[in-house]
Amino acid sequence: MTRLHNAFLSLLHIWQGLKDENLHWQSNRHEQQARLRHAQALADQALTAELAQKTAQLAHDLTLLKTQHDTELELLKTRCQQDIKDYRHYLKSLDQLKQSIAASYRHLPEAVVFTIHHHAKQLLNQMWECDDFQQKMHYEMQLLHFMTTVHDEARLHKEGQGQSRLPEKTLSLLQQD
Repeated sequence: MTRLHNAFLSLLHIWQGLKDENLHWQSNRHEQQARLRHAQALADQALTAELAQKTAQLAHDLTLLKTQHDTELELLKTRCQQDIKDYRHYLKSLDQLKQSIAASYRHLPEAVVFTIHHHAKQLLNQMWECDDFQQKMHYEMQLLHFMTTVHDEARLHKEGQGQSRLPEKTLSLLQQD
C-alpha cells in the first residue's frame, strides 16, 4: 500500500505542480489579459458609437432624400396640373376659333370647319407631346401662326374686308403641313 500511497502522493504532487505552474502563468499574464479585455471593451464601445453615428447619418440621409423626393413629386404634380389646365385652355381657344370660323364663313361646309379645327388640334398635340425643346418651339410657332392666320382671316371676312368667300390663307397652310 505504501507504493500505492507513494504513487498517489507523486500524482498529487505533479497535479499541484501543474496547478501552481498554471497559477503562476496566469498571474504573470494577468496584467496583459486585463489590458486586452480593456482594449476589447474600448473597441466594442468605439464600434457601437460608430454604428450609432452611421445609423443616425443614414436615417438623416434617408429623411433628406424622402423630403427631396416628396418636394419633387409635389412640384411635378403641380406642373402636371398646370399643364392640364393650360391644355384645357388651348382646347377651349381652339373651340372658340372653330366657332369664329363657322360664324364668319357660314357658307363653308361643316367638314371644312372641322378640318381646320382638327389641324389646329393636331399641331397642339404635336407641340404638347414633343420632348425636344427646339421641336416643341417649332410646333408652338406653327400653331401660333396657324391660329393667328385663321383668326385674322375670319375677322377680316366677317368685317367685309375679306376678298374671298373661302379662308384661302388658312387652306393654303393646311396644304403646306
